Amino acid sequence: MGRPWRVTLGVERFPALTPTLPPATHTNSYALGEREVLLVEPATPFDDERRAWLAWARSLSSRGRHPIGILLTHHHVDHVGGAWFFANELRLPLLAHHETAARLAGEVRVDRHIEDGERIVLDGPHPMPLRVLHTPGHAPGHVCLFDEDTGTAVVGDMVASEGTILIEPVDGDMIAYLAQLDRLAGLSAAVALPAHGDPIDEPTTLFRRYITHRLAREAKVVAAFASMPPAGASLDALLPVAYADTSSLLWPLARMSLEAHLVKLEREGRVLRTGDGGYHLVAG
Repeated sequence: MGRPWRVTLGVERFPALTPTLPPATHTNSYALGEREVLLVEPATPFDDERRAWLAWARSLSSRGRHPIGILLTHHHVDHVGGAWFFANELRLPLLAHHETAARLAGEVRVDRHIEDGERIVLDGPHPMPLRVLHTPGHAPGHVCLFDEDTGTAVVGDMVASEGTILIEPVDGDMIAYLAQLDRLAGLSAAVALPAHGDPIDEPTTLFRRYITHRLAREAKVVAAFASMPPAGASLDALLPVAYADTSSLLWPLARMSLEAHLVKLEREGRVLRTGDGGYHLVAG
């Protein structure tokens, strides 16, 4: 794998091996900015990959690009595996949303909290104005960055160009996730830079496709109740029906997604939780 890859003026991508979910094997880090540089996704926990990542980050200065900070899109292990190590080695501050900082407390010290709507302007021949977007749904503190001048969006784990995005019931929130996908679609971005896979050239189409896919799966979850007992059904009973089109090898992940859908439906008043931990579809 050739590294780094130039994406566009002032943007480089460095994919590093991480303990992420298949079929993805790597998490992309990005260097943003022509002179002042923000490094995004200090992801890898592996020693050989860390050495390669550090060599890349240090080489930026020889090209007149000077890192000023490291940004975490969210707290998941395949995104922060090198955070504290890289921050110490490069003597750079770590930036993250306060929800991310709270989940890393005791493991990673976040030096600066970033908030929705904040603008980070990177100095250079062509200054890069990055708008911070707090986009919860996949994780409570998930953030994206949007360059309003070029239409480039750094989207972390909101979408991927390989594999899919897991929304599970602990860190995830299906209602928030769908709302934030709709928000991203409204940006009319020219290109999206995901944490997993290649740059996405028609991101608005993909954001809309993700919404359609999730709502189609939700419809299958609702339809699955038709074959369940009137008293309600458990997750394990609903799973093979709602995910009949998915390989059983993926059902452990699908089970988490199913529960996230059911939590959404319960919050909307369309499903009730039964006393034994099952679910009952509300009539009408």
